[in-house]
Amino acid sequence: MTTLEMLKELCGAVGVAGEEFSASEKAAELLRAYTDDVEIDPFGTVIGRIPGKGENCPTILLDAHIDQVGMIVTHITDEGFVRVSGCGGVDRRLLLAQQVVIHGKKPVMGIVGTKPPHLTSAEETKQVPELDDLAIDTGYTKEELEELVSPGDRVTYEGDFAEMQNGRVSSKSLDDRAGVAAILCALEELKGKELPCNIAAVFSVQEEVGGMGAETAAFRIRPDEAIAVDVSFAKTADLGETQYPDMGTGAMVGISPVLNRGMFDELMSLAAEKGIPHTIEAMGGRTSTNADAVSAAAGGVRTGLLSIPMKYMHTPVEMVQISDVEAVGKLIAAYILR
Repeated sequence: MTTLEMLKELCGAVGVAGEEFSASEKAAELLRAYTDDVEIDPFGTVIGRIPGKGENCPTILLDAHIDQVGMIVTHITDEGFVRVSGCGGVDRRLLLAQQVVIHGKKPVMGIVGTKPPHLTSAEETKQVPELDDLAIDTGYTKEELEELVSPGDRVTYEGDFAEMQNGRVSSKSLDDRAGVAAILCALEELKGKELPCNIAAVFSVQEEVGGMGAETAAFRIRPDEAIAVDVSFAKTADLGETQYPDMGTGAMVGISPVLNRGMFDELMSLAAEKGIPHTIEAMGGRTSTNADAVSAAAGGVRTGLLSIPMKYMHTPVEMVQISDVEAVGKLIAAYILR
């Protein structure tokens, strides 16, 4: 299966934070191409184990989160509109007039309501409504909706998977299904090779609401080292000259106070030695990824962070470049073999 095909399958699975079942099953299915030792833990996190050669060899945990941002139904109004709250960092600026799907007893299509521009005051055009103020219109009455939808049901954006030019793809939930694909690319690189360490591949839940899936998995596995894989910010037209890299520049190697300096140095050295495209991502504190939770788990874990440059994060049209996903996979594989 190509990286593009993996991404398309992963992004097609629904998995809003706290209810990742479909996405976890899809990720577990893809992971079984590399090991028979695959489980979905009681939390919903996918864990696959690949043994290294020899007794008492160290264990490295590879983590990417499987959950996507979305919304959760809070109640249905007397007029038949659905009210929601956020699951993760939903961008309120783009929700108006979006098509969404409510995952109730069956999928229910809805539209986030908005005033026509003809009826919107000049002051209202400058305001971004709170999530609690939004109303999803499904066309059903309250009574009909209550047969299909309940508080707690998740809501996702509609966002079709699209192949773009120059090896780029756009879709909802590429954050962080692209990271999952990068780890699968690494396992493909390692297939059939003698491994100097045990690998625990973890596709964790609930990163978008605090990182609990990675934290519990790391506590359970107690690895010697870990590499977290996530997406980070790529340069876009409206950012101008910034520190953010262009797409196509490869793996972003993280350095911050919570990340292990020795692993950073080794990853940078390997990327240069192997000719793997890469840039540095420097952060002054926490990384806002699962690396934060993993590094502090089970008495502390040496942790590195590799990120994939992404445009339009937390929208229905997230964009990554396939060569960047594959660069992360190659760097992980090189690190494990070293």
